[in-house]
Amino acid sequence: MKKIYIALFALLAVGSTFTACTEEEPFATVTENDDPHILAPVFPDRTNGQLATFANISRDANLSIALTVTPKDYTTVTWFIDGQEVESGTDSDKEINRSLKAGTYNLKIEVETVKGKKTSREGLVVVNPLADDPQSKEVAFERIVSPGKTARLYGSNLQNVTAILLGGNTITDPTYVESEDENYLEYTVPTGVSEGDYRIVLQDAAGNEYGADMVKVTNASLVISGANRATANVDWTISGINLENIASLTIGGQTVSQFSNQSSTEVTLTCPDLSDGSYTLTGKTRSGEAVQFLNDNATTTEQTVTVSTEITLWSGHHYVSWDKPDGDPNKSFGLIPKDVFAGITAGSTLKVVYSIEPTAEYHQMQLATGWWTGLADKIEFTENGEYTLVLTQEILNKIQTEDGFLCTGHGYYVDLVTVK
Repeated sequence: MKKIYIALFALLAVGSTFTACTEEEPFATVTENDDPHILAPVFPDRTNGQLATFANISRDANLSIALTVTPKDYTTVTWFIDGQEVESGTDSDKEINRSLKAGTYNLKIEVETVKGKKTSREGLVVVNPLADDPQSKEVAFERIVSPGKTARLYGSNLQNVTAILLGGNTITDPTYVESEDENYLEYTVPTGVSEGDYRIVLQDAAGNEYGADMVKVTNASLVISGANRATANVDWTISGINLENIASLTIGGQTVSQFSNQSSTEVTLTCPDLSDGSYTLTGKTRSGEAVQFLNDNATTTEQTVTVSTEITLWSGHHYVSWDKPDGDPNKSFGLIPKDVFAGITAGSTLKVVYSIEPTAEYHQMQLATGWWTGLADKIEFTENGEYTLVLTQEILNKIQTEDGFLCTGHGYYVDLVTVK
């Protein structure tokens, strides 16, 4: 009997252990010492190192995000747009609700606990203009500008723009230009604007403001395209801004200071007599500063140049998508005149060097005539590369009779076209 009583007391003790916590008596399981976590919303992973789009909205809708974090009661949330803090607080709902002008913005959310532990999420917010809004788009490198120089903005409804706001300055005399290729707005960058990245705004006669994304202002002699490939003993043209200040360019230990053509946007020189291979290109301005080169949105003072017996027909960075409307310059690539192909011998090899647009849903290319007649099978790809085509006499004849040569497809940039 004594053993039975002992067993009963033991069961009662265990029972009290499991019934001590009830629904009427909740207790917290998180503490100020916990690591912070953003539970919702979920941000997409980067693509090839590039930020992915987190939100895609119209400019008449607010950017509205409700954040769920833990430990909720011990965190401060800070919101950054384009690197600038726009909101911060410890409110339990942790929400943001802001209107934004049209454009692409970098959104970063940082969560910090009272113990100094941090976590963050980052993504792009795309704010789309309304159909009738003055709106601009990036065509090539026209968004890199220099104080005191003329610049362009491409887009639609730009004839309604009476002023441009840039870096605290109001440009009141933009000129609307109608062109066979694409209409644009021409303006002069204010001389007092410091170097840096600026979000610009378009203004109409009624004072309404419309987002027009970013421009980069620089005083440097900046080479933007054409410098990565050259052919020995052949004229070589590089493009950029402030190039009138270049005094010399050095490649493979040979310095060239005489140019057959030099302007603010182009320099033409004869490539030295070099063997096929890779060389380092540098330059000096008249004031002794280093010439800068743009690669992958970063500037350096050196450029790797491939010297080859291949002849460069075109060099740049032209986006292609057959999803674009008719008349859009990026619906296809057709920047090589058909007369160029008239001088090419049958049996030569055409090479197209391309890079992918990482945000595109698919990547496909087809080489075609000006009538969109395919010259070869379509190819699909998922990474940067090159495509070669042997130019038979039949292909060369088609290019002449069917209005030239095109690169068609979707989701890629044409970076270089050569023939050998």
